[in-house]
Amino acid sequence: MNIDEREHVIEVTDLRRVYGGGFEAVRGVTFRVDRGEIFALLGTNGAGKTSTVELLEGLAVPAGGRVRVLGHDPYTERAAVRPRTGVMLQEGGFPSELTVTETARMWAGCVSGARPPLEVLDMVGLAGKAGVRVKQLSGGERRRLDLALALLGDPEVLFLDEPTTGLDAEGRRDTWELVRALRDAGTTVLLTTHYLEEAEDLADRLAILHEGRIAATGTPAAVTASQPSRISFELPEGYFLGDLPPLGELGVTEHQVDGRTVRLRTRRLQQAATRLLVWAETTGVELRRLDVRSASLEEAFLGIAREASRDSVEVKEYAA
Repeated sequence: MNIDEREHVIEVTDLRRVYGGGFEAVRGVTFRVDRGEIFALLGTNGAGKTSTVELLEGLAVPAGGRVRVLGHDPYTERAAVRPRTGVMLQEGGFPSELTVTETARMWAGCVSGARPPLEVLDMVGLAGKAGVRVKQLSGGERRRLDLALALLGDPEVLFLDEPTTGLDAEGRRDTWELVRALRDAGTTVLLTTHYLEEAEDLADRLAILHEGRIAATGTPAAVTASQPSRISFELPEGYFLGDLPPLGELGVTEHQVDGRTVRLRTRRLQQAATRLLVWAETTGVELRRLDVRSASLEEAFLGIAREASRDSVEVKEYAA
């Protein structure tokens, strides 16, 4: 690769995209992706993920703002960008009568310096299907073929739009391992996914899009840590919420009581859990069905989306 280690491989500044009728799908998006990084772009349906990625891929002209991939405008300088990138669209279209190998060979003829087709088929676990016609592949196998074609040119930058849709659990894990290996070899990956576990497991950093704007950015761990942790348990008979240590001292931000079940949210998980357990030990009671855990990325995602819906706040950047 001939990219400087310090260079931002993808730079997006105040990016905008407007469709016919004046609908603004992307409204001033700004972020950057470093060399050898997996960056996840998250958001609900209609948040602007695919609209943003298509601008990065050079498939359309921005209505405003600036985008650079490998230091070039991906639309006006397509010849300088396209040979160095790989693209896996949300949904690919293949000639149904061709075999898997024939499809890969056909695509390799359109790629400069293509890897051997059988090599990329083996990378994605399709070597055993090399002689099978595309129309006979399952949905998950077609996604694997999509990925294989995106890898034919040994890309410096890889765009993955919902790469594991339709894959079973094993196929999803295998794809994650492959994406990590590509990242470790120096490939820069921009990923969109509806599977938050996928983003949490794979991404070095992420951005959450909401209604065409970025609501939050940061590492998955930092974004998750921005939300309260949770503790739930059953109160013993004869005990009530007021018998617990003062909730304020536990850092509780909200609580809920459903019969004997108590659910607490706290930003001081270790302190709160310790105080509760010491109280239970001192009191001589058992906190049944005790469940203590940090917030998940899904909870953080939903919480950030709710906050963004309530008011137009500045982008929240969460440091590691």
